[in-house]
Amino acid sequence: MADKLRTQQELERLQAKYIGTGHPDTTSWEWKTNIHRDTYSSIVGHPPQLAYMALALNEPAAKLRAQLLRKMIQPAGPPPPREGDEPALLAAALAAQQSSGRGA
Repeated sequence: MADKLRTQQELERLQAKYIGTGHPDTTSWEWKTNIHRDTYSSIVGHPPQLAYMALALNEPAAKLRAQLLRKMIQPAGPPPPREGDEPALLAAALAAQQSSGRGA
């Protein structure tokens, strides 16, 4: 029983220390985003790996590095709408349409 408690405490400590390890409330979108960002930062942070990828893609290393850094902003696409956000999103879309002159 003590081993189970110790294991659970260790897991909670690791989850608090390292954001990418997730927690029970982590959504699949958040998990994918963490995995993609970890991968991109690893490639950018290891020059030999970046050079290998640049060679394989036939791109300059500096250009590939910039592309990977840009991809880190939203690597898994925009976040899915949360419950309760739908009316706010609809109102924002309508306001954007009206301000651009396309609204009724």
